[in-house]
Amino acid sequence: MQIIRFESDDNKIYQGCDFDNESASVLEGDIYTDFSNTGTRKSVKKILTPVSPSVIFCIGLNYKLHAKETGLKLPEYPVVFMKNLGAATGHLDDIRIPLSCIEIPEVDYEAELAVVIKKKAKNVSSENALDYVLGYTCANDISARRWQKHGGGKQWVKGKSFDTFCPFGPGIVTRDEIEDPNNLDIECVLNGNSMQKSNTSDMIFSVARIISYLSESATLLPGTIILTGTPSGVGFTRKPPVYLTSGDVLETKIEKIGMLKNPVVFEEK
Repeated sequence: MQIIRFESDDNKIYQGCDFDNESASVLEGDIYTDFSNTGTRKSVKKILTPVSPSVIFCIGLNYKLHAKETGLKLPEYPVVFMKNLGAATGHLDDIRIPLSCIEIPEVDYEAELAVVIKKKAKNVSSENALDYVLGYTCANDISARRWQKHGGGKQWVKGKSFDTFCPFGPGIVTRDEIEDPNNLDIECVLNGNSMQKSNTSDMIFSVARIISYLSESATLLPGTIILTGTPSGVGFTRKPPVYLTSGDVLETKIEKIGMLKNPVVFEEK
């Protein structure tokens, strides 16, 4: 099942399934515990982020070829950072290049598989970790490289937490639909040009290992979003570098999950 969250013509927000580009069937109940399809269809005026995240974890340098293109050694443990919840934005929403980046934009794309946690997870084993997954969605870890490398106090959170810097969606494909999250084609397309094209099998740490690692003596709550890393082909490693600018259209595609599309604009003063 693919679950979306949307605003209808009655200005109310619903969770739904069976989206046909015009309407969706309304779900009732809690998607983290127990829900059912009512069969009642509502028009979809606007697709929202599929959930309101409780926290956003991200994993850096988690694809072998991406680590190679950056010139960095493969990490011994998952590289963890976080994004501000205010960075979350949905399908077809604008990615806004912030005013603080306009003089030296250097805003980059990073297509990623995102995991949505459905129940409290603490000290879970890799063998059982996927039992805690509601489903998977497309995400893009938009990154202001100047802030990430030089202006963020030598850490990554600032450069990755500007408003709209975490688009994800359009929907969550439930875990039962994805036999192996570490065998999915993933692609980032910029203005019709394929920039990243890989498979999640190139991950250094599997989805299950990441969940287990993050849950060590720390409770992952329902609604936790985990971005699992990006493959090779990011903009700053290219010669010459390729960065996002106003007028661009960014697409994140993942096999069996779908396509997340976002226009790029400059933030207004």
